[in-house]
Amino acid sequence: MNIIDTAIADIKIIEPRVFGDERGFFFESFNERAFTEKLSLNIKPTFVQDNHSRSARGVLRGLHYQVQSAQGKLVRAVVGEIFDVAVDIRQSSPTFGEHVAVRLSADNKRMLWVPVGFAHGFLTISEVAEVLYKTTDYYAPPHERSLLWNDPALAIDWPAAESGAPQLKSADTNGKPLSAAELFA
Repeated sequence: MNIIDTAIADIKIIEPRVFGDERGFFFESFNERAFTEKLSLNIKPTFVQDNHSRSARGVLRGLHYQVQSAQGKLVRAVVGEIFDVAVDIRQSSPTFGEHVAVRLSADNKRMLWVPVGFAHGFLTISEVAEVLYKTTDYYAPPHERSLLWNDPALAIDWPAAESGAPQLKSADTNGKPLSAAELFA
């Protein structure tokens, strides 16, 4: 696998080695040894839950995080394409409030490693997208929080949706701006 650094050192883009021929392709989507060695992680993350979502064009999911049972995520699109975003919400971090945005697609097969301490979300930019992500802790609804996706303080340049405003669930519409959100130390 190839590890690509981003503007925030803890977030990494992962490109797997893909073996393809006229029959199709094969690649390892996860290998614990390679993952921890290549990312030079101080701890070995244990993934405890796999999630699979399907979204239509213009659906925005996020920016989500959990204040307790915080989750690291390994994210990839297996159908279609998404604009994936991770925002640093660690108050003690030199990159606090900054974000990384990357396009993940079934074609490029890239993955994004989003460690604990980041809010995460994505916008579906293809007709439909299916996203798989591994998490390092379980989903805990009482601890889930949502940052306001269009908070000017975050300065995220979301791609314009063909239908105008993105489709959001109510919790995301009512997300908190960074200045009022419950954050990590």
